[in-house]
Amino acid sequence: MAYINGLNEPSGCFLCEAAASDHDEEHLVVVREQSCIAVLNRYPYNNGHTLVAPVAHKAELAELSAEEMLGLMQTTARLQATLQEIMHPQGFNLGINLGNAAGAGLPGHLHLHIVPRWQGDTNFMTVLGDTKVIPASLESIYANLTEALRRK
Repeated sequence: MAYINGLNEPSGCFLCEAAASDHDEEHLVVVREQSCIAVLNRYPYNNGHTLVAPVAHKAELAELSAEEMLGLMQTTARLQATLQEIMHPQGFNLGINLGNAAGAGLPGHLHLHIVPRWQGDTNFMTVLGDTKVIPASLESIYANLTEALRRK
């Protein structure tokens, strides 16, 4: 309901807001690097759904500098390995949606999705009830992920 109720609220780019803020937990920032940030998706497809984005507001891969491209991939690899370690998924979906037609919910700020997957994670609730069951809270995933990343 928080998502539905917030649809009519004017807002800027949540990734730019997260990058500019010093309040990482409030914005669910799990990694902050010079050229990129990673945030937990507030409305996840699955537990651990994370977005990795350049700090700069850029819409296309071709706009990224070599440093931003490398940072995006290195951060994605680090997060995927850490999510594997703490959540033990059986697979991952990694992807970038460019443009509204491709499903980009934030078409102006490129971001890469990391989605942990388990056998059977798409079940009858999704199909019949138009509901997704997410067994862990964002707060617990944030705490576990940031703790595991600090140890590395």
